[in-house]
Amino acid sequence: MKLHGYFRSSAAFRVRIALNLKKLDYDTALVNLQAGEQVLAQYRAVNPQGRVPALEIDGRVLVQSLAIIEYLDETIAEPPLLPRDAPGRARVRALANIIACDIHPLNNLAVLNYLKNKLEVDQDKRTEWYRHWVKQGFDAIEPLLAGSTDTGRFCHGDRPGLADICLVPQVFNAQRFDCDLAPYPTICRIFDTCMALDAFERAQPSRQPDAPAPA
Repeated sequence: MKLHGYFRSSAAFRVRIALNLKKLDYDTALVNLQAGEQVLAQYRAVNPQGRVPALEIDGRVLVQSLAIIEYLDETIAEPPLLPRDAPGRARVRALANIIACDIHPLNNLAVLNYLKNKLEVDQDKRTEWYRHWVKQGFDAIEPLLAGSTDTGRFCHGDRPGLADICLVPQVFNAQRFDCDLAPYPTICRIFDTCMALDAFERAQPSRQPDAPAPA
């Protein structure tokens, strides 16, 4: 099993968490997004979209983090990453999709580079852009978590799952861009609970082989 990823990619971060929760060993293939390695022919032969992650598993290549995570959950039963009941699965997928489909696509590196290089948007405006979409998403997630009896130690109950796998990398990104997280106590509590677990801690960007050494 081989995971193609980049230390700071939140989508690759999600898959690392899932692999760790499933207690799966894997090799890492580094794809330097800052250097543009994702658009080179060598990597396009792995993933024609030129994005990370891509997971080589069971003689095939899987792309798109949520599809990869659901594949892992469908083929490796324990621990489950989605609830057994249909309403629970719908809730967890909705929480995950607010992040993976609404916040993240607007704030990923390709978009930020387009704003910088093609539209010549300055750093302050790019940061404002980033924080705006994080706030809009977290403004929805916080009451969905705080106002539901389905929320436990984690986003859904007392076991980490798909929603937590998506939430934690997004909080990391929010911290990196100095987003104000004070209005989101439930998000922050769940983040801290997740990061106390080895599966989340080992997956974080600073623990990856391509992470820069601390200054």
